[in-house]
Amino acid sequence: MPDLTSYHPILLALVAGLFTWFMTAMGAGVILFTKNPSKKLLTFMLGGGAGVMIAASFWSLLAPAIDLSAEGPLPKWLPPAIGFLLGGAFLFATDKLLPHLHPGMKSPEGIHTSLRRSTLLVFAITLHNIPEGLAIGVAFGAAANGLGGAAIGGAVALAIGIGLQNFPEGTAVSMPLMREGLSRKKAFYYGQLSGVVEPIAAVIGAAAVVVAAPILPYALAFAAGAMIYVVVEELVPEAQREEDHSDVGTLGAMLGFTVMMVLDVALG
Repeated sequence: MPDLTSYHPILLALVAGLFTWFMTAMGAGVILFTKNPSKKLLTFMLGGGAGVMIAASFWSLLAPAIDLSAEGPLPKWLPPAIGFLLGGAFLFATDKLLPHLHPGMKSPEGIHTSLRRSTLLVFAITLHNIPEGLAIGVAFGAAANGLGGAAIGGAVALAIGIGLQNFPEGTAVSMPLMREGLSRKKAFYYGQLSGVVEPIAAVIGAAAVVVAAPILPYALAFAAGAMIYVVVEELVPEAQREEDHSDVGTLGAMLGFTVMMVLDVALG
């Protein structure tokens, strides 16, 4: 892998966020070529995305947070625990407050709104893309705080893993948009639009830890907690929704976890 340590971490975070957005667009683009992608394949890929995010949450985020906390005055388990719970609490609060509609659900969540179902579907994926962007930004921001090339390698692995899981996510949001009556082009447009937030969140995450280094253990764990919330709240139920293919989603999760683990160990 080329030496990336000479580049500013915010720039690297932006590029990585643009890559994950591109992967979301690629997944959304599937709808331009077929109306009915294989449910079995989509279930497998959603399960794989869940496995990737679980592995990334530990190897790329929680483990570095624990290591960094060992250098501070508090017990090394405390900052990661606080950050992890705050990340989950943040997603829980936004789930309850912001109007959105998960694919496969009949009733919207959050405060009452008159927005169209198609808009609420895009909101749901956009909302859950925020922690992924933050995770990428925080991981690259860690490189500016004394973790050197290993941190860069881990951040690259994290971006690749999140990009891989964004592909089926893009397809999963475009399909119901077309079922709601949107044309293929509009379903693709709004599907890829849900990924726009990732490069923005990545830049914010990187800038936050570059400016305020002491929050790094909390920020890493916060991103991990938010990602695990997304996995349990959305990806796992989606991968298990097709009863005939639920075992396929489980196998996908096992493979996704393994791929992310190998990526992180090899690059980090």
